[in-house]
Amino acid sequence: MDVEVGSNVYRNTDGMIEIEGVPQIEVALKPITGALLVNFALFNEEGKVTAKLNDSTLMINEQRAYDVTRTPKSLLLTHPASGTVILQIDVSAPGVVALTKGEFHTMKGHVIRISPTEWNIDKLRASGTIQDLKGKSVIIG
Repeated sequence: MDVEVGSNVYRNTDGMIEIEGVPQIEVALKPITGALLVNFALFNEEGKVTAKLNDSTLMINEQRAYDVTRTPKSLLLTHPASGTVILQIDVSAPGVVALTKGEFHTMKGHVIRISPTEWNIDKLRASGTIQDLKGKSVIIG
């Protein structure tokens, strides 16, 4: 499966996205239907889990602070009180999953921002790269 994070393209991934050395997002497509499944751990600035998605369903949602909207081809996780889009993921083509928008903490407490043009963590950023990962995980940070 190919994964796009902002404008960065990661070809032939295993669907896992490691951020600062921690597997934080996993995307998969159901074999027959092609439906999107997302596993995601959301941390606060101290590295504590505040929300967790398992197969695109909120399993942990501290203080009911987050909302998830999903279709078979998309997932949108938001924090309604602040209006922040935590994670927006879409199936953009067969076998291609795109993370087009997001803002959340890594386990180490840093903020990662994903826009259609780039991803950035503090001063580290990437835009417009293309990598063939040969079945391995996407590594960010």
